[in-house]
Amino acid sequence: MNIVVLAGGLSTERDVSIVTAKLVCESLKKRGHKAMIADIFFGVKKKYTSFDEAYENENIDDMLVGIKEIAPDYKALTKLREQAGGRLFGENVIELCSLADIVFLGLHGADGENGKVQAAFDVLGIKYTGSGYLASALAMNKDIAKRLLVQAGVPMPKGIRIKKGESRTNTVGYPCVVKPCSGGSSVGVSIVNEEKDFENALNVAFEYEDTVLVEKYIKGKEISVGLLDGKALPVIEIVPKTGFYDYKNKYQQGNTDEICPARISSYATKKAQNLAMLAYRTLGLEVYGRVDFIVTESDELYCLEANTLPGMTGMSLVPQEAAVIGMSHEDVCEFIVKKSLEIKR
Repeated sequence: MNIVVLAGGLSTERDVSIVTAKLVCESLKKRGHKAMIADIFFGVKKKYTSFDEAYENENIDDMLVGIKEIAPDYKALTKLREQAGGRLFGENVIELCSLADIVFLGLHGADGENGKVQAAFDVLGIKYTGSGYLASALAMNKDIAKRLLVQAGVPMPKGIRIKKGESRTNTVGYPCVVKPCSGGSSVGVSIVNEEKDFENALNVAFEYEDTVLVEKYIKGKEISVGLLDGKALPVIEIVPKTGFYDYKNKYQQGNTDEICPARISSYATKKAQNLAMLAYRTLGLEVYGRVDFIVTESDELYCLEANTLPGMTGMSLVPQEAAVIGMSHEDVCEFIVKKSLEIKR
């Protein structure tokens, strides 16, 4: 099968996306597919007339770097591509994707997970992996997703939404969590323990977008539930060695211990899996996803968010959970491709 693994883009999760794409590409090649990586924003060298020609000539090894301790400056990245004109798709990307049997979306954050790419591909008749445009848009907007999930019976921390220019009164209390409404990888997220730090936390979050969520801080273990075709994988426990599960602790080797199965009660395990499946169905996710929770000492669960394009790096949670039930990275990638091809959009 001819597969383009789409990566990069302009989000703060660009580096994570590139590492995901590299491993996905390697896994698909091991399964006998012709898989190649394309950077959605910087594009490809030329307009190819066949996939085989592109496969033989494209080489983007220069972009395949590791994940740094801080998220990339996506505003600075735009200056590296001339005549961007506000467009997400780089030169010849659409043409290349049209030559493939399917596009594996190795994108994370912003324009990768908010439904824009999916909607464009739907219009153009290009097959792609994962959830469609509507589920992607709903899950990416944490405020809208929260309203839908709470109504469906998924418990979430109490919180408020603050838009830039509105009153900055914190009615949630302290400690609280301040985060961008549509961000990922914990970029721009702060845990605020005292009122004196609240204003600064808002300013940090507003650097990334104009809508911010302030939520009550829930003390407990952070866990995550991956899903394949709506079915829950074993629960994984996330234990940062210092601080919380921020960008640095997510992607720097040795900063966090991931324990699967999670060290929680059988009751909490089953409840987390059931709630994850409910969240998956409520938001309309397809093929795969991941739902994150906090579980308290008394086995209360609070959903934090749902992810439509979970990471597929060597440190990512879904591949680690799948490994517990005997699925290799290649198995997961192959599953995602096959299930995505079955969807009629």
